Amino acid sequence: MVPGMQSCDALVIGGGPAGLMAAERLLLSGRSVLLADAKPSLARKFLMAGKSGLNLTNMAPRGAFLDAYGASSGALAPMVSEFGAEAVRDWAENLGQETFVGSTGRLFPTAMKASPLLRAWLARLDSLSIDRRTRWRWTGWGNGAATFDTPDGIERVKARATVLALGGGSWARLGSDGAWTGTFRQHGITTIPFAPSNAGVAVAWSSHMRRHFGAPLKGIALAAGSLRSRGEITIAQSGIEGGGIYPLAPALRASEPLYLDLAPDLDSAQLAQRFASQGRRRTLSERLRRAAGLSSAEIAMAQECGRPLPQEPKALAATIKALRIAYTGLAPLDRAISTTGGVPWSALDDGLMIKDRPGVFCAGEMIDWDAPTGGYLLTACFATGRWAGQKASQWLETAPPADGP
Repeated sequence: MVPGMQSCDALVIGGGPAGLMAAERLLLSGRSVLLADAKPSLARKFLMAGKSGLNLTNMAPRGAFLDAYGASSGALAPMVSEFGAEAVRDWAENLGQETFVGSTGRLFPTAMKASPLLRAWLARLDSLSIDRRTRWRWTGWGNGAATFDTPDGIERVKARATVLALGGGSWARLGSDGAWTGTFRQHGITTIPFAPSNAGVAVAWSSHMRRHFGAPLKGIALAAGSLRSRGEITIAQSGIEGGGIYPLAPALRASEPLYLDLAPDLDSAQLAQRFASQGRRRTLSERLRRAAGLSSAEIAMAQECGRPLPQEPKALAATIKALRIAYTGLAPLDRAISTTGGVPWSALDDGLMIKDRPGVFCAGEMIDWDAPTGGYLLTACFATGRWAGQKASQWLETAPPADGP
């Protein structure tokens, strides 16, 4: 062994949910595992996501669950079927974390935070003798070993199998900076440019909207292309944010028109009848508030996006039911909750091994798949990490003692 060279059965690069799950599967199969992460501590994005209530998974029926992954549902099906919502719940509870199901089917730890779960998970991995290294930034391969920039200089690791779980291109300060794509290009591995997913939209508001920045819009519906969404949004200085807009990202990336329905529980005829019953003595704002139950922020949205608003009841109802929002694009990558792009499915085999790099597997958000918030993102990260770790372990059963990738 070259001086300064370390060796292990399996090297896992990336300490988020996918990487930790891959490491767990490898350790449970009796493999020696070195886990390396560029940040000073592990799973920073996971911890940040848990600050507002850690949504682990979604207890939706299997068909509806898989449909949430859109074009990637077929590729993800075997992984999510093997480690789906029930398995995620059981796994968390086996780590001592009680869970509950919310009104929309989302599963949360009772503690409503990620930190207790992460502590228990790392304690389990430590008990299995994982070798953890932080502040190790992967820089590629050379002379049969993975190379890292570390506080102590360049380090090299020779591993018979490697699982890459390097994240997507969002929340760079937490580790998902997408810098690994440059390393891939240097080694001739194909990648797809990142694009925002689960992101707000940019809107050039008029000055009249300033006093409504930060105001939530509840009980509304949105549509873009063939996609529909019910959920809360917030009027932000930069545009629109919130869970109601995020599921529409695939259509918005394709520049489909965006429509807002401020009264989704009433059809156009019912709403028109309510407007007609108000009489013409009331101001337009009063009619919108009394007949449609709109808040001041919703009235402002109607006036911003539908001006000039018609006075005739049928025309006014039709406008309120389909306000077109003139957006200029999705929020930038680093303000997106997740991203699409990365390693295409076509570059991977059924075991998530890179076809042109035997013994090197990919997992998590670095693969080109898309999912809305609501538990689907984390479940796929867990499932792909587990799958990659399992397949890497199987690879080690027959792989020769090679010099590395």
